[in-house]
Amino acid sequence: MTAIPEKKRSFHGVNRLRVSDFVIAFVILLLSLTCIVPFLHIAAKSVSSNTAVMSKQVYLLPKGLNVDAYVSIFKDGQLTHSMLYTVWMTFLFTLIGMVITILAAYPLARRELKGRSLIAFILMFTMYFSAGLIPEYLLYKDLHLINTMWVLVLPLSFSPYNMLIMRSFIRATIPDSLYEAANLDGADHFQILVRIVLPLSKPILATLALFYAVGRWNAYADAKYYITTKALQPLQYLLSNMVLNSGQDAVSLSEAAAVESTPEVLQAAVVMFATLPIMMIYPFVQKYFVQGTMIGAVKG
Repeated sequence: MTAIPEKKRSFHGVNRLRVSDFVIAFVILLLSLTCIVPFLHIAAKSVSSNTAVMSKQVYLLPKGLNVDAYVSIFKDGQLTHSMLYTVWMTFLFTLIGMVITILAAYPLARRELKGRSLIAFILMFTMYFSAGLIPEYLLYKDLHLINTMWVLVLPLSFSPYNMLIMRSFIRATIPDSLYEAANLDGADHFQILVRIVLPLSKPILATLALFYAVGRWNAYADAKYYITTKALQPLQYLLSNMVLNSGQDAVSLSEAAAVESTPEVLQAAVVMFATLPIMMIYPFVQKYFVQGTMIGAVKG
């Protein structure tokens, strides 16, 4: 018999589709639609006319194109200030969190560190047990962090879970031979970290940076507990208040905004306004999410 060429056999295996493949594709499609359809619905409402939204005629496509809600948002000083403030706070939070995570993960990934298992256990312990909200509030008050930006940045800037991901990545990716070669060349730990570990850890660094940024950008509960000054309230906190007050006749915007949109249209526009920064960043680093999640499943 004539042997089938290797290339033809590989194509034959790829073209063979089973029923399970269609079932999996259908399930993935349904899961994707649960994320896409609500987003399209909100986007359509944000640029639709007030009459169409009030009469429940808007589903996935806008009706009666109207951008007055976005004009009101950009005229409102509080929302624009909160957007810029939240971007700056998220940047600081991500930067500090990445520095702390790297400085914690690198020594815990080195085998010569004595007591590394105990240190890792103590750090992991904080993932499951905490003092509670009231002791935390009293501690932040004694540290004079209440009603400051740092109460939203410093307490959560270190994530034990992210540290575990970083440590597992370093231990699984960087062999001991590189450390030994660097030691023979006279490199110290700081030089090894900067010149060897970090350049080889770009995928996981991008993943963790996105984890930190998205987590801080979407958080608003801590601002509800520790912030009462309007100038220090993040954008998501204002959005949360707006959604909770959806049954009221008006939405809290400054008089200078000259709001002509209904609360429902304005809420949809604010949701889109708050989502745009993450939407602009996410596509560029989304491919690292799968790799970072898989690395996180490796317990070293």
